[in-house]
Amino acid sequence: MEQKIIKGPGSINKLTEILREYLPGRILLVTGKKSYSESGAEEHLSKIINGFEYCRFYDFKVNPRLGDIEKGVGKLKKENCDFILAIGGGSVIDTAKAISVLACNKGNAEDYVKGIKKLNDKKIPSVTIPTTAGTGSESTRFSVIYIGKTKYSLEGEAVLSDYAILDHVFTNGLSPVITASTGMDALCQGIESFWSVNSTDESRKLSKEAITLAISSIEKAVNDPDDNSRGKMLEAANLAGRAINVAKTTAAHSVSYPFTSYFKIPHGHAVALTLPHFIQFNNNVDAGSVKDARGVLFVKERMKELVEIIGCTTASGAKHKIIKIMKEIGLETSLINLGISKKELDIIVENGFNPQRVKNNPRKITKSQLRKILERII
Repeated sequence: MEQKIIKGPGSINKLTEILREYLPGRILLVTGKKSYSESGAEEHLSKIINGFEYCRFYDFKVNPRLGDIEKGVGKLKKENCDFILAIGGGSVIDTAKAISVLACNKGNAEDYVKGIKKLNDKKIPSVTIPTTAGTGSESTRFSVIYIGKTKYSLEGEAVLSDYAILDHVFTNGLSPVITASTGMDALCQGIESFWSVNSTDESRKLSKEAITLAISSIEKAVNDPDDNSRGKMLEAANLAGRAINVAKTTAAHSVSYPFTSYFKIPHGHAVALTLPHFIQFNNNVDAGSVKDARGVLFVKERMKELVEIIGCTTASGAKHKIIKIMKEIGLETSLINLGISKKELDIIVENGFNPQRVKNNPRKITKSQLRKILERII
């Protein structure tokens, strides 16, 4: 399905027209516990949805668990909701998207999350409105769900919301630390989708624009934010999300999940820890290690192009530029300083090989190679 994206200052006011189009009987309003009021969303939305019946759902964790989604599906059915409005960060939007499709698929929800069963094309109509500039979840056909400490992606065309509204007014109140972490997620998704084995000419155009916007705006958005930098980061996140719809993420995302699950490092920060080093790793691809079916020369050309997009002439320079950006926006780059000892690297190595992600990397990677990368950032 084709999603309609409405963006720019004041775009939230278009929600009135969307609701008049669907005329929902009852809305399931999916929000964060605190972010709904702190982001200014409650003040804006209360005026718009006044006159419509709705119930609010916020009883779920950051990085939502399967049980959280099942609670949401139960609430939607109990309250007879026929429309979903989600406003929040990536976890809020992923929760809403999962509820939208799982409410329309019979049987055990876990089977769909694990990919044992395929989703049908039915869903509850929905609008997604991000209050962070990071995941691009408002425009992806994936929903991140955890079962225990293992991360899964519920995937399907129906997972994509009908409308996404990008209005940076809801990101204006974000703290520097959240702006930094979510912003790095957007930048990393842009970079990973560019080199992914699934990339296309069209997806790389989206990736390139996301990378360019993020690199030019992230430091300002964190340290001295204004409307322009906030708006550009929100657009960068959305572009990167649309790029991963096609290309998907790669090794740096795979390795990030145990950093978050076991050591509570925020997702974007977790991805950024290894991504600079994967720039150099992937640049050193050869005929024996290439995973992209288009061949080693194709990957080499794309890596050269990527380095130039980042604003450098060498892969080493690009690596150090990303590390420099992390330091400028206050993100720690040393694992020891984040409370991770050398002994605990085994946890990352053993749990950082998500098959769905590693297979998208343009260069094969072994556990011993991953350990070497981790030892460089200890």
